[in-house]
Amino acid sequence: MDALLTAFVAAGLAEWGDKTQLLVALLAARSGRPGIVFAALFVAGLLSNVLAAIAGLYIAETITLRALSFLLALALLFAGAAGLFVRREPKAGSLRLPLFAASAILLLAAELGDRTQFLTFALAGRFGNAPLAAAGATAGTLAACLPALLIAGQFQAKAPLRAIRYPVAALFLVTGFFAAVSALRLI
Repeated sequence: MDALLTAFVAAGLAEWGDKTQLLVALLAARSGRPGIVFAALFVAGLLSNVLAAIAGLYIAETITLRALSFLLALALLFAGAAGLFVRREPKAGSLRLPLFAASAILLLAAELGDRTQFLTFALAGRFGNAPLAAAGATAGTLAACLPALLIAGQFQAKAPLRAIRYPVAALFLVTGFFAAVSALRLI
């Protein structure tokens, strides 16, 4: 249960102001069909998080608990550092594919190598539970992207992205620092 809740909170915080959230707002505004964009987000997020969780579980079998703790610290530090950079609204490009397919492909591309994927990878390995880590991260991603989906075109104007992104980045950095110090057994 720790993996589920921790992954949910980590992914929910990591997605604020991230390219996935901005892309969801853009696709929903451009298409006028937020339900299809939400379904595509679910599929892309689930696929991305399942792959990350399985990889995390596989790696966890090959390294020590101390190394897993350090890996989690690195993922938290990465999430904090990535949150300090301003995200520009992504370009949706040409939507010649059906909306669901185009949205799923774009959102999956946005999620690959993202900080949420690194956090899911590290949390699945640390807690030894890939299904709960993937489910929690997917639910956190969906929860964070829901406001972008609902207010679509006005998302960047109405949502206080900077006021949320910078404190969350600081929280990830501080948590990552303490996790790294703990992994190195300095405290």
